[in-house]
Amino acid sequence: MSKAFASNTLVPPWNSSEQPLIPSHSQFHFKPTTRRHLITSISIIMTPLLASDPFSPFPLPVSHARGLFQMPPFRLSNRYFLVRAGESEYESLGLINTNPVAKTSVDNGLSEKGKKQTVRAAFDLKEMRACDENCWIWPSITQRAYQAAEIIAAVNGVNRSHIVPEYSFLDARGLGAYEGKSLDTLSQVYESDSLSPNIKPPPTDDGTPNESVSDVFVRVTQVMSILETQYSEDTVIIVSPDSDNLTVLQAGLTGLDLRRQLTLTTIVLLAI
Repeated sequence: MSKAFASNTLVPPWNSSEQPLIPSHSQFHFKPTTRRHLITSISIIMTPLLASDPFSPFPLPVSHARGLFQMPPFRLSNRYFLVRAGESEYESLGLINTNPVAKTSVDNGLSEKGKKQTVRAAFDLKEMRACDENCWIWPSITQRAYQAAEIIAAVNGVNRSHIVPEYSFLDARGLGAYEGKSLDTLSQVYESDSLSPNIKPPPTDDGTPNESVSDVFVRVTQVMSILETQYSEDTVIIVSPDSDNLTVLQAGLTGLDLRRQLTLTTIVLLAI
């Protein structure tokens, strides 16, 4: 699924049975998907709560709210699109590849299907006018994510100087002993995640990290801290090589229990 999803506020990952704490005039649109579908390109927009926003309950100007970044944030200074890179060459073979040693390898780039998925997502971003104003693209230096960033930039008329590679905090989640195994074994990882965000995949001796959800949470918090300090009232497109970075980031931004980040495979769109 490469369709880009959008909302006018933080994407709230509540189940349909829960009562969201948002203005009553908002309307929900639910777009179900599966964890497997997150293998392909998606983009999610998160719009900041700014003092200039008539719906913002926070009267402080943005400049007074900046400093040490915490999850969930008091407010965001920028508008964010979260984009999962399209299918990689390894994924086209049904294999897990998360070892950072190979992240810049050509073999870790987009497959032909992944390139087409990313082009569609890039045009979805264009249709949403994501880069009509000042726009920055922050991809992982991982080959497939950086390729996706270049495609997004080309379609949306973004100068290459506005592509800022991120060298470690947006790496694909290290899956330890699952490295090189079938993508079908990911269900075992996510079963452990639902029990505790601190459970790590089994270690391995090939240099692949074995990261828990909490480990990923620390990394994506670092990314947001940098972005919220470096930019103000800009648009930032974050391009991740995997889905875990994005679901954990969404969970952190919305205050969701990290054990429930898997529920974000059901994406809720909010329209005001």
